[in-house]
Amino acid sequence: MNSVPPAHMKFERFADFYPFYLGEHRNPTCRVLHFIGTSIGLTCLVVGILTRTWWLLPAGIVQGYAWAWIGHFGFEKNKPASFKQPLYSFMGDWVMWFQLLTGKIKFQQK
Repeated sequence: MNSVPPAHMKFERFADFYPFYLGEHRNPTCRVLHFIGTSIGLTCLVVGILTRTWWLLPAGIVQGYAWAWIGHFGFEKNKPASFKQPLYSFMGDWVMWFQLLTGKIKFQQK
């Protein structure tokens, strides 16, 4: 199921966007791949800053998006929301990552 909004639809508030964002991440493999990519990205950011290994910063960004896009194109069969709403999508990824980490939402929906 693809929950892409009509081309004219633009979310004005993140609170309105996030339920749509979660709907774009129903496939458990896609969620796992997002979680892995975001975790690697965060690790690259922290290690890069702590060790002043600056090439890890762009490498972390590439890792985060690469894993997520594999999840979307390979498993979810939709286009990443970041193509239409990049800021809200970036925010949504971190909120979803935290909610998966803390168990507020599950990797596998029932």
